[in-house]
Amino acid sequence: MPSNVPAAFTDLLASATRSAVHLEMRDSYAVDYEAGPFADWRRGVRHDPADRASWWRPWLDLVQEATARGVAIRRARIVSEPVSEYTRFLYDGTFTNVAAGEQIRWLPRRQASSIALPGNDFWLFDDHVVRWNHFDGDGRSLGGEVTDDPAAAKLCAAAFEDVWSRATPHDQYTIT
Repeated sequence: MPSNVPAAFTDLLASATRSAVHLEMRDSYAVDYEAGPFADWRRGVRHDPADRASWWRPWLDLVQEATARGVAIRRARIVSEPVSEYTRFLYDGTFTNVAAGEQIRWLPRRQASSIALPGNDFWLFDDHVVRWNHFDGDGRSLGGEVTDDPAAAKLCAAAFEDVWSRATPHDQYTIT
């Protein structure tokens, strides 16, 4: 990774000028920052869309700041159907991402079979900087890896656009 490419995610998003796209391909994640909210959700706690102060968080500030600068933030999720319990949790909370300015789409895994996909989830910033997200077999984060390799960026851009074109916008997607 060249020294002029930021390594921290917040710096990558802050340096984006046009776009930040995120492809998620796992049916569950065991990331530390969601452990409490996922456990709460499993106990029946749900965000109240009318009580913005109760669900707004620092991530949403970052998204809102980027979209206010004109950065288009799009997230696509490839999911197995019927969806996992974790995917239901994500689905129920996605309105918060949308409220901050993200565009979200969902693609059933069966509809992704003919798409050439990279081996890991990723963020792609301005079509040239990739941040790979690595996870272990149980969905725990193993950290990220940043590259500006043109071949990796090209693969990610093509994969994302193929997924995006087939996926259903969040407000039209019904979980099964």
